[in-house]
Amino acid sequence: MNLKIMHIGEYVKGGVATYLQEVVKYQNENREVLNLKVMLSDTNSDKNFSMNKEDIEAYPYERNIKSIIKAMFYVNKNIKEHKPDIIHIHSTFAGFFVRVPLLFQKKRYKVVYCSHGWAFCMETSALKKKVYEIVERVLATRTDKIINISSSEHEEALKRGLSYEKCELIHNGISTDLHEGDIEYRIDPSKINLLFVGRFDRQKGLDILLKFFESYQNHNIKLHIIGESILNNDDIKIPSNVVSIGWINHEHIDSYYKLFDAIIIPSRWEGFGLVAIEAMKNKKAIIVSNRGALPELANTSNGYVFDLNNLDTLKELLDNLNKEELIVKGLNGFNEFEKKYTSKKMNTEIIKLYKNIL
Repeated sequence: MNLKIMHIGEYVKGGVATYLQEVVKYQNENREVLNLKVMLSDTNSDKNFSMNKEDIEAYPYERNIKSIIKAMFYVNKNIKEHKPDIIHIHSTFAGFFVRVPLLFQKKRYKVVYCSHGWAFCMETSALKKKVYEIVERVLATRTDKIINISSSEHEEALKRGLSYEKCELIHNGISTDLHEGDIEYRIDPSKINLLFVGRFDRQKGLDILLKFFESYQNHNIKLHIIGESILNNDDIKIPSNVVSIGWINHEHIDSYYKLFDAIIIPSRWEGFGLVAIEAMKNKKAIIVSNRGALPELANTSNGYVFDLNNLDTLKELLDNLNKEELIVKGLNGFNEFEKKYTSKKMNTEIIKLYKNIL
């Protein structure tokens, strides 16, 4: 089979970029893929993909109504020129401006859509959630398959009225390769060292974690933060038991993971949780909030779940941590990663899905 595939995203960064990089690398090396194109915003997008650079099209874009309308026409024009067999759409906004024109024209290709986290699962008003739900249900009529990246996302999509026949559960996966390098960062091995990795925004819940550590007095526990620098932000107080590492080169990320005893993820909502499987790949236990997909990634064998609305559960959990148990849970997590969350497994299932709809 000679597949002609076009991936279309909006702001391709963070988890969406990681996902698309894994998919593009696999498909670019797959003999069944004849032609591969990627379209993404020229702003706020990671354009580092393992493919011919001339097959990456960056369109002019800002997240506003005028720009969305322009993107709608620009992307639609490119689709007609390249005549792909399959359009694979990534994220909510791209899903909107790629599929809206299909409500008014004949569809000459198959459409696969992945929201990478449903907008109606975010922490927002009930009215907005209802609007997102209605929009997704309408656009689903012009979609052949919908990929849900976690069981919680899959269940929520079905509960919101999206087609059972169109929805497919394909868990996120990442490469088994390790990104290591020489790093100078050192920790105190006599303490239990926890690591937070992520953006400092409302979704990721770092503000909740920092506030908790302001009053948490267990001197055996130390929290370290990788992400945007918070040292110069006057609105944020860094407790004495927290260290901000700042941004790091992602090519060395696994060398940092290996330093720590466990990885903590306090997200308010999470469509999947790539940091969790990155931790598992590095044989680290995970400590996660009870939100979104996170509880399905952490079980009693590989980690812990705490109630974000009752941080006494986090205090009790941390007070009872010991290094020996964390090592065992980390090894269990690695075994689970190899069974469920590798990019090879994810990509094999995606190609199978493509074939089934052609």
